[in-house]
Amino acid sequence: QVQLVESGGGLVQAGGSVRLSCAASGRTFSSYAMGWFRQAPGKEREFVAAISWTGASTHYEDFVEGRFTISRDNAKNTVYLQMNNLKPEDTAVYYCAASQLELPTPAYDDEYEYWGQGTQVTVSS
Repeated sequence: QVQLVESGGGLVQAGGSVRLSCAASGRTFSSYAMGWFRQAPGKEREFVAAISWTGASTHYEDFVEGRFTISRDNAKNTVYLQMNNLKPEDTAVYYCAASQLELPTPAYDDEYEYWGQGTQVTVSS
């Protein structure tokens, strides 16, 4: 089993940057594909980005438009989401998730078994 704890959220102005971290417990972190999702008020949770077990493969939702970068450090059991050029519409609770499926970069929330509690990112205009 994996426990995930996100951190790094907060209030940022439009055009600014935030780096989210997700620390995972357990000794098998490197066997999980990791993903980031977000949920804005009144909206469904949506996929943001995913990274494969070794970090060799990544996948992003179209709205990222090159502004976000997902990465991982298996030695630290941590996955990151660097978000640049933030927009007010990026305001949401951001969740990290872990998947044991044999998919390098799962993009649907039912493909993930474990979830963090979320961290709020608010982008002011």
